[in-house]
Amino acid sequence: MKRIVLFFATNIAVLAVLAFFVNVLGVGQFLTEEGIDLTSLLVFSAIIGFSGAIISLLISKPMAKWSTGARIVDGSEGTTEYWLVQTVQRLAQKAAIGMPEVAVFQGAPNAFATGAFKNSALVAVSTGLLESMNRDELEAVLGHEVAHVANGDMVTLTLIQGVVNTFVVFLSRIIGFVVDKAIFKTQRGVGPGFFITSIISQIVLGILASMIVAWFSRQREFRADAGSAQLLGSPQPMMAALARLGSKEPGVLPESFKASGIAGGGGGFRALFATHPPIEERIAALQGKR
Repeated sequence: MKRIVLFFATNIAVLAVLAFFVNVLGVGQFLTEEGIDLTSLLVFSAIIGFSGAIISLLISKPMAKWSTGARIVDGSEGTTEYWLVQTVQRLAQKAAIGMPEVAVFQGAPNAFATGAFKNSALVAVSTGLLESMNRDELEAVLGHEVAHVANGDMVTLTLIQGVVNTFVVFLSRIIGFVVDKAIFKTQRGVGPGFFITSIISQIVLGILASMIVAWFSRQREFRADAGSAQLLGSPQPMMAALARLGSKEPGVLPESFKASGIAGGGGGFRALFATHPPIEERIAALQGKR
């Protein structure tokens, strides 16, 4: 119920902020005089902005299984799978969430959690992770993924994505309309200038928006690391797991699930678009040095 209220509150807040800015800048009056219904455009932008993000969230579990080839395990497959399921169950109970589905997929060290609802999520680890880490480190990684679920990170990231998508759709069309009227001097309706400018604006604003989403994703990784430390009663296992990950090349997840992985990122300009902070920063945060 809380997440439904948050969803509607976010939509209303986005519409209110957009309406405020276009009116303060005087754009609202200009557009109204030119026959543009701002309310309709705001609603249209919110629908377009949120629909894709929400649909992606709702189908995230089956898509994750399909795209990674993850197989669900129940513990009867062997001692490793039994330990894996029991550990996730214990951590889920500590985090006060429903038991997630547990899956294993082939690949280099990585793990992820996904799902639209925190009481029916999916936690998956790669075979490379199982082979390269000891039990304490694996438990820390599982604690990190369970913390993501308990924090509602999948839903919150969807809301953030929907908000920035709404801004991109709305502002790109406003910019396109203003340029079409002021520069291309289109008198009636909209001309080629609107479509060209809207497309260019949407690309540029989309790049800026992806930087915002990536920044938020990096913050949630710090919170999930801290959540793992809290679930295990010590930051040491998570620090050891991160150090282990830092010494290996992380497995590559499908593009739509990269933000859900346990590690990733890049240096230089690419860091602005990285969904994960550098390993060194994550360890420093656990040490209280950040």
